[in-house]
This record gives sequence, structure tokens and C-alpha cells, in this order.
Amino acid sequence: MTITETGHASDAPELDESRPTSTTVHATWRGDRRFEIGRPGGPAVTIDAAGQEGLGPVDTMLGALAACSAIDVVAYLTKRRTPATRVDVRVDAQRRATAPRRVVHARLEFAIDGEGIDVAHAERAIALSFQTYCSITHTLAPDVRLESRLVLNGRELPAIAQRGESRA
Repeated sequence: MTITETGHASDAPELDESRPTSTTVHATWRGDRRFEIGRPGGPAVTIDAAGQEGLGPVDTMLGALAACSAIDVVAYLTKRRTPATRVDVRVDAQRRATAPRRVVHARLEFAIDGEGIDVAHAERAIALSFQTYCSITHTLAPDVRLESRLVLNGRELPAIAQRGESRA
């Protein structure tokens, strides 16, 4: 049993952080440069290096970064009782020109709408995602520069370096 911040008991199972959790994903070749990926017995998506029938591998990873962080932001704002009515995340990334053509810089723009959402709380939600919660962020090489930019209820705010040098 877990005791929450409010002091109420939770029936959520406690995670033993000394033992890593595991996951299995399978990739099945579907011809040319296409693969179907998914968990065994679960939903699948098409990864297409040519971009004809699905996103390419790098776009898929950037989409996973955006979704992972957005999930954290939505959860944080909901816990603060200021739920978002809209969250869109755009990722602009730069890759090396030569092999390996890995991502070296990513800028995520969070467009968030919702009544009563304070700028400081939205920025805190984004920072916590990057610094603590988002598994994808922490899976990326540590030298990948990450920045975020918040557009809250249509108001554009300056970019914030979340990791690495700021290029704002």
C-alpha cells in the first residue's frame, strides 16, 4: 500500500526500483524498408524508412518523445486541478549531416490551452517531464540538446533549455 501526498492510502502496487521493469517489442519485416512493430498480442504500427506507409524511425522516436512528455504534462496539470483542454506538441530536430545521422538537438513546442492554468505550473510540468519522468528523454544520449517552448492559451513564451546549451 502506498500513502499519497494527501495522506490517503492507495492500492497501487509499489514499484521496487532496485529491480528494473522490462518490456518486449517485436519488429516484423513487411518488405522494402517497412516494419510492423508492437508488443506481442498488442496493437502494432508501421515504421517505414521511406515514409510512404508510416513514419520513419527517427520521426517515430521524436513522436514518442513528444507523446511521453505530453502525457506527463497532462497528468501534472490534472493533479493540480487545472486540466488542459488541448495539448499539442511540435518537435523540431536537427540531425548530424554524416553517419550516424543522429539527433543532436530537439526543440519541443507545447501548445496548451485550459482555464486557470498558471504559466509557472505549465513550465514546471514540462521541466518535471524532462528532468524526472519522461523515459524517452532519459533514453536519449546525454549530449542531445533539449529545449522547450510554451504557448499557453495562445500566449507565446521564451524557449527554456531543459538539457544542454540554450539556442534560444
